[in-house]
Amino acid sequence: MAIPSTKATLKEYCLRALGKPVIDINVDDDQVDDRIDEAVQYFSQYHYDGVERMYLKYQVTAADVTRMTTDSSESVTENSVTTTWKQGENFLIVPSSVISVVNVFPLSDRANLNMFDVRYQLRLNDLYDFSSTSIVHYQMTMQHLDFLDHVLVGEKPMRFNQLSNKLFIDMDWKTDITAGEYLIMEVYRKLDPATNVDMFDDLYLKRYTTALIKKQWGQNLSKFSGTAMLGGVTLNGPELFSTAIQEQRQLEDEIRTNYEEPPHMQQG
Repeated sequence: MAIPSTKATLKEYCLRALGKPVIDINVDDDQVDDRIDEAVQYFSQYHYDGVERMYLKYQVTAADVTRMTTDSSESVTENSVTTTWKQGENFLIVPSSVISVVNVFPLSDRANLNMFDVRYQLRLNDLYDFSSTSIVHYQMTMQHLDFLDHVLVGEKPMRFNQLSNKLFIDMDWKTDITAGEYLIMEVYRKLDPATNVDMFDDLYLKRYTTALIKKQWGQNLSKFSGTAMLGGVTLNGPELFSTAIQEQRQLEDEIRTNYEEPPHMQQG
């Protein structure tokens, strides 16, 4: 048995599961391609193996800071290129494969420790020897400092919509960040089937794709319902369509129950 590793081999696998070449599958190649694309999209949206947790970096430029702090239409010249920013264009564009932004960090001075920082002094004076010092006090102190940072500084609100690919970070871009610094975005990104070819051999994806092609087949035959063929065979498209609908619903219930990440894992 050939293991599907591309879109073309997945297509042949599903058609064989429906009876090809013993049975003529009355579905156009473009229709099969559409159903495969639909199945991959659904798989990436709801199956935990269809996405991956990633950390993307973005270096803030001077043009970004100017654009985020512009109150009205303004022309900015950078590297001999003049760009006009409009009011409200205070967002970053993320790749279209990103379906959710969970967090953006660092947005505080937590990583920039100096000798006058309380965390630096704590590590210098209390953690000089890990073999004889308990780290329980250190852990409790760090949690307390993190809580104080949360209360006094606060989290930077962010807004993201998958369809617009725009990430809004509601902070003071004049004081909270400077050009040249990096933003690290914790995201969930859809797997690229072109490089992650094992996706085409996923058991659920093969079953779901087959059900969608079967539904398309039944829909194509619905207008020929009751037509007698040579040899006494009668087409029954509605029954085929109804059976495929039931299979699709069962598979969608299965993925939402057994394979979907909890909603809080992909908020943002």
